[in-house]
Amino acid sequence: MLKVLCLLCLCFALPLYASERLTIAAASDLRYALDEILSLYRQQQPQTEIRVIYGSSGKMTTQIRHGAPYDVFFSADIQFPQQLYQEGLAVLAPQLYAQGRIVLWSPRQNMSGISLTELPQLALRRLAIAQPSHAPYGQRAQEALIAAGVWQTLQAKLVYGENIAQTAQLAQSGGAEVAIIALSLAKFPELARHGYQLIPAELHQPLTQAYTITRKGEAKTSAWHFVAFMQSAAVLAILQQYGFEQPGISTTTEPGDA
Repeated sequence: MLKVLCLLCLCFALPLYASERLTIAAASDLRYALDEILSLYRQQQPQTEIRVIYGSSGKMTTQIRHGAPYDVFFSADIQFPQQLYQEGLAVLAPQLYAQGRIVLWSPRQNMSGISLTELPQLALRRLAIAQPSHAPYGQRAQEALIAAGVWQTLQAKLVYGENIAQTAQLAQSGGAEVAIIALSLAKFPELARHGYQLIPAELHQPLTQAYTITRKGEAKTSAWHFVAFMQSAAVLAILQQYGFEQPGISTTTEPGDA
């Protein structure tokens, strides 16, 4: 671990001179935050060509196992990069970068003050969540609905997004009146104007998020340089702006979090 930390510090301290293409696979909850992070990074390293593929953590893990050309993988659940590391498909032990949260959100009504237990009284036709079988945010939504005692009542009304960004799109397009989405998406100005309700963290397992460098990215200086950049104060500020908590430290204090 000490060797890895030293290498990261060295990469962060040295500029990149050679043009290099970096391909990042990232969980969809990072879409808006990572866009800002990449904009900042490109100002410092304009010669690095970066392509980002957003999707569900479970599906991208499967794609990496089948040879997808991803150099860096940002997962919404640490278990996926841990599996890849144990299988020899990742070369950096998973590094925690954030703890995610889920919220109730609707493009048609302000969900502030609405609890999960009140959902059956809203006469919903459809409630959107991410697919629990491969999307960590969907798994946590299912856990929260079960803990609140409304899963059985609402199960027939559920529609599923392939990832958490698609889940928000389902509600935006009229496919559902209400969705359980990532706080990081709900804080994006276009979505935040509708109002949302933070779901208590004790209703589900933590969304402990981590990144790793894959075997394909091992030889790319840009991969090591970028993950070192993720530790900078500017990046941490962006993550906090989008509601990501630092692992072990709760920085999100909003109504309904008790």
